[in-house]
Amino acid sequence: MRLFAHWLLGGSALLAFAAVQAEEWRLVKDEAGIQVFLSSVPGSKYQAYRGVTRLKTNMSTLLALQEDVSGSCVWIHACRAQRLLRHEDGQSWIYTRFATPWPVRPRDAVLQVTTRRSADGRVTRILHGVPDYLPEQTGFVRVSRVEGHWTLIPMGGEVEVIYQVHSEPGGSVPSWLANSFVVDAPYNTLFALRRIVEKP
Repeated sequence: MRLFAHWLLGGSALLAFAAVQAEEWRLVKDEAGIQVFLSSVPGSKYQAYRGVTRLKTNMSTLLALQEDVSGSCVWIHACRAQRLLRHEDGQSWIYTRFATPWPVRPRDAVLQVTTRRSADGRVTRILHGVPDYLPEQTGFVRVSRVEGHWTLIPMGGEVEVIYQVHSEPGGSVPSWLANSFVVDAPYNTLFALRRIVEKP
């Protein structure tokens, strides 16, 4: 099933998306053509992250990779398993399990995703956590909030990719892990995606 026309159906979803537009973005990593920015989010002790890069590929290739729900774990940072739960009326619900270092309990999340096309050719895929959609699973802590987006912008023979997320991981997470995750997640995800689309 395709992930091409997902969930953003109303003003409430737009407000949720806008909530991720936190405070000032700070550049914290600039390496291998990938920039990572962090931003404080009012009312949260966890920072939002934004990864930005340009890939020498085309839109159809990137969309196909993102629409392969289970296969996406190959390049999504810390992804342990992922599957499509339901697809109906332009909405998709996706269940993801994440690996975490010991002794932190592994996390899982349920997302609604929608994709919007703009007149200029860009594609925006918006991520929204729905933690109560699926009962909690034994051995996993449910991520309590996710708000973010993928934005793909055609730039001639390249595509600019923006990957932005803010999440509340639920339970107790050591500060060292939280601080490293917000940098590693966007950087490692975009780096792995580049290796796939730009391989010889």
